[in-house]
Amino acid sequence: MSETPTMPPATHGAWTPDGGTEPAPRASEDAVIAVCKTVFDPEIPVDIYELGLIYAIEIADDGKVKVEMTLTTPSCPSAQELPAQVEEAVRAVPGVTDVLVEVVWDPPWDQSRMSEDARLALNMF
Repeated sequence: MSETPTMPPATHGAWTPDGGTEPAPRASEDAVIAVCKTVFDPEIPVDIYELGLIYAIEIADDGKVKVEMTLTTPSCPSAQELPAQVEEAVRAVPGVTDVLVEVVWDPPWDQSRMSEDARLALNMF
């Protein structure tokens, strides 16, 4: 049985009362960061953005988003689920047409990448 490929969501302008259309929303970096902050490592009570696991966010004009992220260690038990959770969260951002989440190991993650809020939450001063 062959699988039917899924098409990325179409991004259309919104209809206005005067008959015109407003341009489709453009995905913003702030919106992508906000949804990344909803993803938590199940072993650590801090979101992955504050942990410093998100290295880069690139948003193309056509709404395609690339997220480069890492994990605390290559043997992280959440290695499969965290990137999938990030992809799912970013897909829900208005204006996003496609998402690629790439796990990178260079530079390696270390505690210096954590935000001050993350350090406080984990009592790591």
